[in-house]
Amino acid sequence: MIRFLLSFAINVVLAAVGLLVASSLFDGVTVHASGFVVAVLVLAVAQAVLAPFVFNVARKYASAILGGIGLVSTFLALWVATLVGDSIEITGAGTWVGATVVVWVIGALGGWFLGWLVLKRWWDRRQEQRTIRQATAKG
Repeated sequence: MIRFLLSFAINVVLAAVGLLVASSLFDGVTVHASGFVVAVLVLAVAQAVLAPFVFNVARKYASAILGGIGLVSTFLALWVATLVGDSIEITGAGTWVGATVVVWVIGALGGWFLGWLVLKRWWDRRQEQRTIRQATAKG
């Protein structure tokens, strides 16, 4: 459970960074300060829910696109985020594609790096505590 919460927290941070970078790179991406937190949370939750769903649908009906699952689920999560309130707006097909790629790349690379950094440290600390407890119990 702790691992899931750490992973979700990492995804929330990366969604925030992804939205900020996309809004700074593309004129067609507008993130309203008043709804920024809502947009980030909706994006993170939508990605968490949609990624497995899109993967299963693609695996069953269109296995050729399995490599693009992250992009598809990011696009859908951005779309869902635009539907919730007026926290984020994306206009123009090129902007949609660019924002999807930017948010996906930041999420993928950041998730890999932060996941490794945070979760590995947590796991190593947990293993160290377990070893100490076992040594203390024997001694």
